[in-house]
Amino acid sequence: MIVTPQTLLFDTPLTLQSGAVLPRYELVYETYGTLNAERSNAVLVCHALNASHHVAGRYADANGQPLPRSEGWWDNLIGPGKPIDTQRWFVIGINNLGSCFGSTGPTHVNPATGEAWGADFPVVTVEDWVHAQARLLDQLGISALAAVVGGSLGGMQTLSWTLQYPQRVRHAVVVASAPNLTAENIAFNEVARRAIVTDPDFHGGHYLRHGTLPRRGLRIARMIGHITYLSDDVMNEKFGRQLKPLNEAAQAGDLDEAVRLAYRYTTQDVEFQIESYLRHQGDKFSEYFDANTYLLITRALDYFDPARHHDGNLSAALAAARAQFLLVSFTTDWRFSPARSREVVKALLDNRRDVSYAEIDAPHGHDAFLLDDPRYHAAVRAYFERQVAQPLASGNRA
Repeated sequence: MIVTPQTLLFDTPLTLQSGAVLPRYELVYETYGTLNAERSNAVLVCHALNASHHVAGRYADANGQPLPRSEGWWDNLIGPGKPIDTQRWFVIGINNLGSCFGSTGPTHVNPATGEAWGADFPVVTVEDWVHAQARLLDQLGISALAAVVGGSLGGMQTLSWTLQYPQRVRHAVVVASAPNLTAENIAFNEVARRAIVTDPDFHGGHYLRHGTLPRRGLRIARMIGHITYLSDDVMNEKFGRQLKPLNEAAQAGDLDEAVRLAYRYTTQDVEFQIESYLRHQGDKFSEYFDANTYLLITRALDYFDPARHHDGNLSAALAAARAQFLLVSFTTDWRFSPARSREVVKALLDNRRDVSYAEIDAPHGHDAFLLDDPRYHAAVRAYFERQVAQPLASGNRA
């Protein structure tokens, strides 16, 4: 499936929750499949922290040939014949405001100054993203969604959709998410942010004006994040306590090299395989992600809490929702544990909402929502075939 990103320019000012106003902005998006005549088969996919509008499919080169390694971040779940089947559903992926993948964000020009926004880009929240997404759907002529789907931070956006626009959402699929962050999660985010803002190349967030990038801080932030995305079992299975170069030398039968490396490891820093992996992930991340975007998005994660305006009562907060729900969690996900999903399930049941819940016994930690777990994919496929598709099949089109 070859796909092409599109851009919509909005000249109508957008007032954010902070009170700040974006006078004009752009949103980048992609679509997959065909919108039916009744415009009733639209499915919105909300992305997580370091993802984007590129949800599925591949990009093509100038000759129309698929580019290698250009698959969308949820390509295993969305596409022709996949659990969310684009032969049936019109799927939309939208890049959030403040991102660094095309939509207006800190690297774009502030019309008031003629320079990059940098640290002056206004604070954005999950609710702001949902409002902007709703405006884009208005431009596409889509008044109601068959479903909104999201994992992790995307799951928070999905919850917010059911509260901000309850009449526009028939189904909500919330995967590996939570109704708010725990203090531990906020703490991890703050340590990552401090790594970025204390990087000497950060320059108060205006590093582009100085011709620098805070790569060291971004590397550390990403390393911290990866530790929280994997389970202890997966880390031990993949990396254990192996000294990567020493182990490779021994396996190759190069005993002289193995002895030399063993001596070096007793006198210098030790490079375990897990260290090598984290450094690789950090290096890669620092080359494509924007530091101010990282700060903005993690703050949006921290701020999200629909129960805040209801004295912490989640049941009261979710009373406005009208959608039917599928929630999916993974047993070894300690960043967004199953207990957090069960909080949402209970609050919805308190409001007599129609809820399906799947708790998948998977070893992969938080990253499980991106992987090819057949039980997880089967749950999503069954929900779309038996629940989301039901009004279409009966002729009662939303």
